[in-house]
Amino acid sequence: MLEEDFLRRLHICPHMGLVTKYRLWQTATHYHEFNNRLFLSQEAHLTPKTANYFIQHFVDPELDDLLNQNKEMATITILDPDYPLSLKECFCPPLLLYYQGHRELLAGRKLAVVGARNMTAYGQNALKKLLPEVIDQGITVVSGLARGIDGASHRLTLTHGGKTIAVIGNGLNRIYPHENADLQMAIKKNGLILSEYPLDSRPLPFHFPERNRIIAGLSAACLVVEARQKSGSLITANIAVQENRNVLAVPGSILQPLSKGCNELIAEGARPALTPEDIIEELASCRV
Repeated sequence: MLEEDFLRRLHICPHMGLVTKYRLWQTATHYHEFNNRLFLSQEAHLTPKTANYFIQHFVDPELDDLLNQNKEMATITILDPDYPLSLKECFCPPLLLYYQGHRELLAGRKLAVVGARNMTAYGQNALKKLLPEVIDQGITVVSGLARGIDGASHRLTLTHGGKTIAVIGNGLNRIYPHENADLQMAIKKNGLILSEYPLDSRPLPFHFPERNRIIAGLSAACLVVEARQKSGSLITANIAVQENRNVLAVPGSILQPLSKGCNELIAEGARPALTPEDIIEELASCRV
């Protein structure tokens, strides 16, 4: 089996988690061994149950069917020269991403924008104040196509003729949430949509923390606009911190629940995003 064949089969293989798959990939490339599954399972320290599945079923017709169902989808793999270095250097980078749209948007400086799904007028006005000048600088806005801040940041970017990347937690042939169907089509046409998940994959709850690591990994900095104390937006911000990315947060009223997460980020050292210049300066200082 060739290296890329092994990668594609490993990526789509069910019954194994992302960390296990990446550990297998590291082991296989280290030894340049893509056929001896017993050896790989031992060297990658797989659990007995996972090792048995990998050894017995890695070349099953079930996997062949999954590969065939997705073979027409455009992909970016960790072997490709334009796979973003910033993403490759992150914890457990995706082995393969399906995409629709303009692949070239992977190059250039990127800003992650995340925030509350139940966005308030304050959050929407903060985006309108902060993002247009950033977009005019040619910065690509990366977000998750969720309702609220995510969707608003994508829409605002497209309205201003900017570049945007949406990282989603389901297959590219599914629309989620349904109210963003028109937005997903617009990004497919004018931006870039990325997904780690094969066709027909549903937006399962655990997919969203997984996709958050991609949003953070692609971006030089992360801007949080409205977030509760415990939220997916803070997960993304924390991943960004762990990956040595700069984090900015829009401050808000101490009386508003949707400002608590942002205010706490600022108290912990995130830069307050008060003007577009704050974001542009922070991006200029980033290493990625």
